[in-house]
Amino acid sequence: MNLYPLKFEPILKEKIWGGNYLNQLLNKKNIYPNIGESWEISGIRNNVSIINNGFLQENNLHEIIKIYKNELVGNRIYDEFGTEFPLLIKFIDAQEDLSIQVHPNNKQAKDKHNSYGKTEIWYVLHAEKDAKLISGFSENIDKETFEKHLKNNTLDEILNYENVKTGDVFFIPSGRVHSIGKGIVVAEIQQTSDITYRLYDYNRLENGKLRELHTKDALDVIDFQKYDNYKTQYTPKLNESIKLESNEFFTVNLLEFNTLVEREFQLLDSFVIYVCVEGKMEIETIGNEKITLQKGESVLVPACIKKAMINAPKKAKLLEIYIK
Repeated sequence: MNLYPLKFEPILKEKIWGGNYLNQLLNKKNIYPNIGESWEISGIRNNVSIINNGFLQENNLHEIIKIYKNELVGNRIYDEFGTEFPLLIKFIDAQEDLSIQVHPNNKQAKDKHNSYGKTEIWYVLHAEKDAKLISGFSENIDKETFEKHLKNNTLDEILNYENVKTGDVFFIPSGRVHSIGKGIVVAEIQQTSDITYRLYDYNRLENGKLRELHTKDALDVIDFQKYDNYKTQYTPKLNESIKLESNEFFTVNLLEFNTLVEREFQLLDSFVIYVCVEGKMEIETIGNEKITLQKGESVLVPACIKKAMINAPKKAKLLEIYIK
């Protein structure tokens, strides 16, 4: 039987800093009080997404990559990653500040953890009044200066704080110190990796103990340079595709529309993921049933499908994700 657009069961993660916005805003129906993350499409070991629609229902992502190979992910991607899925798609609810942290690049992660590195991008779905996040530094510093501020608990003097509102976008390359502040919900697109180095965690206790810090590993991977712009600048245009980010790991476009939109994938040689961040729509591909997608849901369109018709009678927003 032919491949079709795939939907998956969310994998809910209880976090010390989590809350209930993923339930309230995205209808995740969590049964825990502190859900911090919902992994929408994951190939992470022991956290592999399970299909919940069509004849492949109850199969997991690894199983179907083994069966369909390049038909599912694309020729180049299968040649490079084999049966590993290269991206992790998640929603994050920060009811409290996340730890100040950093991620390694591919080489650093491979050498220490036999893992991929972690470059990511955030699309802000919700931000309370005066919400802020941390991305990078407010001045150029060196390792010794950073260590001094870390020791003296004065990191706030050198970190770059950004005011946040719904629709903001932040690209977080490996090596960039960052943290999502309380009152923020984001959609996160990242490399398939779960390697995080915590630098500071507000002396929080988990099960009566301080959470582990990874200062030595973090100091080896931090990019201490100050950059001019940490927030992605873009102008949304109704019924047009706007590129938010494109790099070797992923491309992310924003589609804001209120009509029928046709998307062509002839030249991509990649799967395409759609994440609904506002509204509701139907996605139709040749020979397959229509897929309904509403806010908080995601769908994976296999690489063998070369066209999709997306219809939103009322205004809707999608993140479109693939590997160029």
